[in-house]
Amino acid sequence: MNPGKRYRWVGYILSLAILLLGFSTPFQSLASFPSHYRMFNGQEARLSLSVPVSAQVSVENPDVLHINGLFRYFSQVSLKDPIRVASAGTGHTDMQLKLFGKIPIRTVHVQVIPELKVIPGGQTIGVKLKSAGILVVGHHQVTASGNRKVSPGEEARLQLGDMIISINGVPIKEVEKVGAFTEEAGKSGKPLELGVMRRGEKLTVKLMPAYDILDRSYRLGLYIRDSAAGVGTLTFYAPSRNTYGALGHVITDMDTQMPIAVGGGEIVHSNVTSIAKSQNGDPGEKIAHFFREGKTLGNIEKNTSFGIFGKMNASPDHGVAESAIPVAFAHEVKPGPAQIYTVVSGQKVEKFDIEITHVSRQDFPATKGLVLKITDKRLLERTGGIVQGMSGSPIIQNGKMVGAVTHVFVNNPTNGYGCFIEWMLRDAGLLDDRSAQEEGKQAS
Repeated sequence: MNPGKRYRWVGYILSLAILLLGFSTPFQSLASFPSHYRMFNGQEARLSLSVPVSAQVSVENPDVLHINGLFRYFSQVSLKDPIRVASAGTGHTDMQLKLFGKIPIRTVHVQVIPELKVIPGGQTIGVKLKSAGILVVGHHQVTASGNRKVSPGEEARLQLGDMIISINGVPIKEVEKVGAFTEEAGKSGKPLELGVMRRGEKLTVKLMPAYDILDRSYRLGLYIRDSAAGVGTLTFYAPSRNTYGALGHVITDMDTQMPIAVGGGEIVHSNVTSIAKSQNGDPGEKIAHFFREGKTLGNIEKNTSFGIFGKMNASPDHGVAESAIPVAFAHEVKPGPAQIYTVVSGQKVEKFDIEITHVSRQDFPATKGLVLKITDKRLLERTGGIVQGMSGSPIIQNGKMVGAVTHVFVNNPTNGYGCFIEWMLRDAGLLDDRSAQEEGKQAS
């Protein structure tokens, strides 16, 4: 290396050292500068570092991203001012920042996806979920001969949360079909061969029913269930794909607290008749009943950490908005005023004011991304805060859907958690998840 180049590199290194020492706060902002950034086609954003130096910004594919309004592979920018990025087309590209055009300080992987809008929900819905098998929710004792108490299911080491998916090789989903298999096995003296799913692993279990001398029939010594029902709130409807999302959290079996694997189901109309108000230590609930059950709103295809998802033919009535609105990525959500849409009487969806008090930085799908506080006096008077059945109520901020209500703080029901709408849209199949997969590979 010739002396001139050596001196220049020494100068770069000294300058960088001075910056690190003299501008520690801005360099902390560099650490929080995103390494992955998602935006919709046609969207603009500002990425800020607030470092009083110039840098070179290079874009791998300017057909996807423009910097400061320019179609260029390289641009000189001042990091003291926000960098304006504008989507130019869908796709992936890398944006790299170099101090003095030489020292790389950050590479941002940018994904631009087609614009997505959804119709906000807020309607109270009835949920009828069928499991993909027969859920084991408890053991019970059978009174056998000699007044012996036995539980064949417990002796076969079946566990709470196990799901029976077949009996003697025959797929099974309905509880009412279990009795015939049980009687046949008891009379023949041949044990049942059960296909069981346990925490994602398939097992084969042999179980010999016992004759209950009190009921005069053969029993498995198990409490079993094949469905769940309840009330929740519709979050969104995407008319372009006839897809909906609701609840904002997974449906679990009430006894085992295990997520229910979907074997079918439907959502139906529901009418709120009254509210049991929330109090400290005692979360309230919406009192509602199903009606017009012959006319389903949609089916249930998924039950995930972020709610239930399926197909709908049309947006239900009584909504606040008839037309679709934009959605926000997780990194766009900010603390501050917002609104939720929900029902507190009958079927009419109403708007209520809230404050988003905390936003978690989440580059990957995770629950409890938002903390919110109910500030609307009308809602506080009618419900005391967040109540059960309100889960899934859409959260709107600055004209965009940003999330959904998920949980209440039991000891302070005016506060609760929400999830980002981005994660619900991914589970609904409305957002490409390739960027999340790529991020996961980078992290590992």
